[in-house]
Amino acid sequence: MRKNDKKRDNQIRLGLTAVCEHALNAYPGFAWITHIVDYDLYPKSLRIVCIFDTETQLRQCSQNGDKAALLELIKCTLAKDGIEFKNINQHVSFDTETACEQQHKGNWALRLNERKHSASLH
Repeated sequence: MRKNDKKRDNQIRLGLTAVCEHALNAYPGFAWITHIVDYDLYPKSLRIVCIFDTETQLRQCSQNGDKAALLELIKCTLAKDGIEFKNINQHVSFDTETACEQQHKGNWALRLNERKHSASLH
C-alpha cells in the first residue's frame, strides 16, 4: 500500500469509527461497520458494509427511516475528510450477523472477500 493509500485508509477508518460509535446507540441491532477498497481502483472500489445483528432488525431500520439516516451520516462524516460520493447507495451495503452465520459459518473474512470480488466485477 502506498503512503497516500495508508493515509486515506486511516481517514476512512477513523470516520467509520465515529459513525459506528453513533450508530451503536442510535439504531437498534446495529453491530459494526467495515470497509473494503482496492486503492488501484479508488474511489470507485470503496465499499462500506453496515452490519446488523438480525434480518428483522435490518428490515426495521429500513422501514422506520434509520437506514436513510445512517447513509446520510456516513456521507457527511466522510465528506469532512474530502471523501465524497456521487451516489452513496452505490458504495454502502447492509448485511447481518445471522446471514453470515447461515451462509459462511460466521466467516466474515470469506464473506467480505467474496463481496470485494463481486464488486470489482461491476
